[in-house]
Amino acid sequence: MGERYLKSIRLLAECMQGYERLSGEYVRRSGLTHAQFDIIATLGNTPGMSYKELGDKTLITKGTLTGVIERLEQKGLVERQRNDCDKRSFFVRLTPEGERTFCTVFPEVIANSGKMFASYTDDDFARLEKTLSELKTVIMAGQTEPAPTSRDCD
Repeated sequence: MGERYLKSIRLLAECMQGYERLSGEYVRRSGLTHAQFDIIATLGNTPGMSYKELGDKTLITKGTLTGVIERLEQKGLVERQRNDCDKRSFFVRLTPEGERTFCTVFPEVIANSGKMFASYTDDDFARLEKTLSELKTVIMAGQTEPAPTSRDCD
């Protein structure tokens, strides 16, 4: 197989970067970053959630999450409360202004981003989702393998 998989991984990364670039135009118009939009979109239509839940449901790394939430809090779009059960963790929810932002920005981003996929049929989506799900399964299974040490490369 050699390095054949690298071409596919590169193509996948280019697709994601291209999508983020195009959808990012709509996100930036609202004064949000991609990470901030991801949190707003995830919290929208929910009573809120813990940092752990947000980390599991967004594409934001754990190390970045706190800073993004702090900036959203400074903008008045989210509020944090200490978790009653675990004083070390926080519960995050949209403020009324955050809800208004969600109700305005989310539909616009989805509608404009969706135009990229206007020619896709249900079969196209099914094939794409099947392939990506299989790839995710392979990648996630590989995460359980120990990383090679420098001695393994000699």
